[in-house]
Amino acid sequence: MENKKNYSVAIDGPSGAGKSTLARSAARELGILYVDTGAIYRTAALFVRSRGADPDSEAEAAAILPDLKISIGYGADGLQRMYLDGEDVSDAIRLPEVSMLASRVSSLPAVRAFLLEMQRSLAKEQSVIMDGRDIGTVVLPGADVKIFLTASAEERARRRFLELEKRGTPKDYDELLREIEERDYNDSHRAAAPLRQPEDGVTLDTTGLDFRQSLERLLEIIRGRMAL
Repeated sequence: MENKKNYSVAIDGPSGAGKSTLARSAARELGILYVDTGAIYRTAALFVRSRGADPDSEAEAAAILPDLKISIGYGADGLQRMYLDGEDVSDAIRLPEVSMLASRVSSLPAVRAFLLEMQRSLAKEQSVIMDGRDIGTVVLPGADVKIFLTASAEERARRRFLELEKRGTPKDYDELLREIEERDYNDSHRAAAPLRQPEDGVTLDTTGLDFRQSLERLLEIIRGRMAL
C-alpha cells in the first residue's frame, strides 16, 4: 500500500446517516478530495424537474440526458459546489422535495449509467473519499477502503429535525421519520444498484455517537486499512 500514490475510500449508507458531513471532515483531515455523489444525483433530479419530465420514466429521462450539463467546483473553504448549466445550485438541491425526487431519479438505470463515468473519473488521478448509495458496490468496486455508515431511522430523523429547526425551516418529526423510512425502502429495493453493504466493507453505526466520536472512528478505520 505504501507505494501506491493514490487511494480511494468508498462510504455507503442510508439517507441521513451523516455520510457527507463525516466524509468531508475526514477528507480535510487526510488532505484528500471529497466527492459528494448524492449532490450529483440531486442536481440531476433538479434538472429533470426543471424540464417537466416524469422522474419515474426511464424513456423521458433518457430523452433529456444529452442536455444535462453538470459540473463540480470547490470553494475556498474546500466545499463542493454543484453547477447546472453553469448556475450554482448547491443550495437549491438541498431542499427536502429535491431530496425525495433524487431518490426516484437515481433509481433510473439511464441516469446512473450517464453519471457513472463522471464519478469514476474523479477517482482516477487523485486520492478521494466518495460517499453515496452504491460507491463500494458499483462506482468504485476496487476501492481500497469500503465503509457502510449507518444509524437507526429514529436517530437520523432526530438529527434532521434538529438541522431543519436550526435553519429556521422546522418540520414535524413523525413526518421526517416516515420520509426516511420510505427512502430507505426505495433505495434498498430499487432494481438499479440498490443500497447494500459491500461484502468486504466495514460497518460503522453512529447511533449514540456524537460527531467527533463518529469522525474519530471513521478516521481510525481508514488509517488502519491504509496504514496511514
